Amino acid sequence: MTMTDPPDEWQLQEAKQRFSELIRAVQTDGPQFVTKHGRQVAVVLDIVDYRRMVGVEVVEDFKSFLMSAPDMSMLEIERPIDPERPVDFE
Repeated sequence: MTMTDPPDEWQLQEAKQRFSELIRAVQTDGPQFVTKHGRQVAVVLDIVDYRRMVGVEVVEDFKSFLMSAPDMSMLEIERPIDPERPVDFE
């Protein structure tokens, strides 16, 4: 195994010792499998892939968040036309 060619499978001990490399491999090569006693026990995914799998929409910025709000123009909202109530500051 070379440093430029990370494996798709990592033994648990190796994954713990080389966690940063494991994360880099996930980002460049896709999901990485972790094995324990020769059996696959876990998979490490990129966060974007995980969110897509569980159906969580990724909002890139605050403007996108606001623009994703439901259309409120269909609601019938009435505002009172009465003037503001007087406030006594004494």
